[in-house]
Amino acid sequence: MERDFTTKRLRIGERVIELVLFVAAVSAIAIIGGILYVVLSEAIKFFGQVSFLEFVTSTVWTPTFDDPSYGIAPLLSGTFMSTIVALAVAVPLGLLVAVYLSEFASSHLRELVKPTLELLAGVPTVVYGYFALLFITPLLQRALAPFGIELPGFNLLSAGIVMGLMIIPTIASLSEDALRAVPRSMREGSLALGATRLETALRVVFPAAVSGVASAVILGMSRAVGETMIVAIAAGQQPVIVTSPTQQGATVTAFIAQVALGDIPFGTLEYSSIFAAGLALLVLTLVFNLVAFALQRRFREVY
Repeated sequence: MERDFTTKRLRIGERVIELVLFVAAVSAIAIIGGILYVVLSEAIKFFGQVSFLEFVTSTVWTPTFDDPSYGIAPLLSGTFMSTIVALAVAVPLGLLVAVYLSEFASSHLRELVKPTLELLAGVPTVVYGYFALLFITPLLQRALAPFGIELPGFNLLSAGIVMGLMIIPTIASLSEDALRAVPRSMREGSLALGATRLETALRVVFPAAVSGVASAVILGMSRAVGETMIVAIAAGQQPVIVTSPTQQGATVTAFIAQVALGDIPFGTLEYSSIFAAGLALLVLTLVFNLVAFALQRRFREVY
């Protein structure tokens, strides 16, 4: 009798746990659905008054002016430029850190360095923003002055560099996990054939983990694209077509923060423009995630 009661209690406990997990999964889907509903409903109102063709082809973004124009290109150019700079910093440094932790560092050093590195991800982005504005920008101005390059106080270069530092933990940690997932037998086989540890890491382990590394880079890219406070503080608020990282410029997220915290009345076309910009950012991030998924399926190795 006691055994039957214990078995019944365990089954009830399992069903409760299954129900909790199901509710958690449904809640995540419901939250995503709510976000999509809000963004799409407000964006539809915007496109009811503004031509979609103007939105994607115009090179002027002045929604708060007396003669407004709604071309998303300036915001996207600033977003792309800051992201490119961030990736130029984060990808090589992050991958070097990942290879070192996976293939060369001792277990004790790895347990010390990896959590310390991941602390960078916990630093508030507003701190990164002022670090870019008050430290990196003056440093770059002094470094570039001998070359005749005048760097403005607000610029995408310093913002992008600090964004790159911010996403190094993401790329390094996920890439290191992907590298360590490669079977040890592949390393031992390479070493048995006379390859050095460096050759094994670069020619055997890294290619075998390329799908996970690509996913880490895409995730870091998505993180950079969605960053707000760093670019809002250090890059400026001028929505222009950006052709150089030494220019100042506005990004999609910086514009959304500017309008959301401003005095533009709720329900106006100017206010609805932030949802149209948010929809463009959402589509851009979705494309990045689809690319990561495709790369993972294309190059994933099954061991």
